Amino acid sequence: MTTIGRDAAHHLEKVEAPGSMLTKTAAKALAVLRISTGFVFLWAFLDKTFGFGYATPSARAWVNGGSPTKGFLSSVDVGPSWLQSFFHNIAGNPVTDWLFMLALLGIGLAFILGIGMRIAAGSAVILMAMMWLAEFPLDKTAAGGKPSGSTNPITDYHFIYAVTGVVLALTYAGHTWGLGKWWASLPFVQKNRWLI
Repeated sequence: MTTIGRDAAHHLEKVEAPGSMLTKTAAKALAVLRISTGFVFLWAFLDKTFGFGYATPSARAWVNGGSPTKGFLSSVDVGPSWLQSFFHNIAGNPVTDWLFMLALLGIGLAFILGIGMRIAAGSAVILMAMMWLAEFPLDKTAAGGKPSGSTNPITDYHFIYAVTGVVLALTYAGHTWGLGKWWASLPFVQKNRWLI
C-alpha cells in the first residue's frame, strides 16, 4: 500500500458515523423545521375546526356543523374514475371527518411537542399519501378536460411533508427544543420503543 493509500485509510478510520455528526446548529435547524411543520398541521386543524376564514369560512367550520372533508373530497375530479368515486363516497362521512381531524391534531401536536415522532411521521406519510391520491398530480387534466393545476407529477408538497416527517423522526428532532428526551425516558415508552 502506498503512503497516500495508508494516509487515506487512516483518515477514513477517524471519520465519524453519519448519525454522530449532527451539530448543535443542525439540531436547532431540525427543531425549527419540526415546530414549523407541526404548526402547518395544527393550523389546518384549528382553521377547519373554528373557521378563521383562511381556508375555512366561519359558516363551514366544524364547530358550526361543517364537514372538514366534504368540500375537498366531493370535488375530486382527477385520477382514475374508481379513485374519484372512492373519495366522493367518503366525503363528509363523520368517520372520515373524525379520522382526518384527529390526524391533523395528533401530527401537529406531536411535531410541535417533539413526542411520539415515529407515530406522527407514519401518520403524516399515510395522510399525505391519501391527499396526494385525492389531488392525483399525475393527471395533467381534470375529468372535465380543464387543466388539473398539477405542477409536478411526483414531488409536490405532500411528498415533501411526508419525507420531512420521516427525517424528523429519524434524527430525533424532538430532543432539541421539545419534550423528546423526557418522552423517550418514560418507562412505557422504553418498553415500547415504537412510541418514541
